[in-house]
Amino acid sequence: MSCGEPHETDCSEVLDHLYEFLDREMPEGDCTKFEEHFEECSPCLEKYGLEQAVKKLVKRCCGQDEVPTDLRSKVMGRIDLIRAGEAVPEQDIIVSGPDTAVGGQDVTVTDVTVTGTDQAATARE
Repeated sequence: MSCGEPHETDCSEVLDHLYEFLDREMPEGDCTKFEEHFEECSPCLEKYGLEQAVKKLVKRCCGQDEVPTDLRSKVMGRIDLIRAGEAVPEQDIIVSGPDTAVGGQDVTVTDVTVTGTDQAATARE
């Protein structure tokens, strides 16, 4: 996505690091560059607003459940493989047992998709 206008910070850079900005996991100087970019680029501002709203909704609806450490590390490992361009095994990630359940249920992660900055793990109980 790009608005077609030249910016000091390119739209692709902003969108590639949008989650780092949302989570405040980047240096303050970079945050300032992104804020300036959002002031002059309405498509990126719209994407930022959408992702911010989704993040708040997920936190409100799912923020009370603890994510099992085993599940988190398996999902993050798969995301790292995808980002590195390596082959990702087709089998599901299965996490079970009393210490790895979400909401008291075992979880099977059936799909992990990374597209640009969008990261999603689809879980099925």
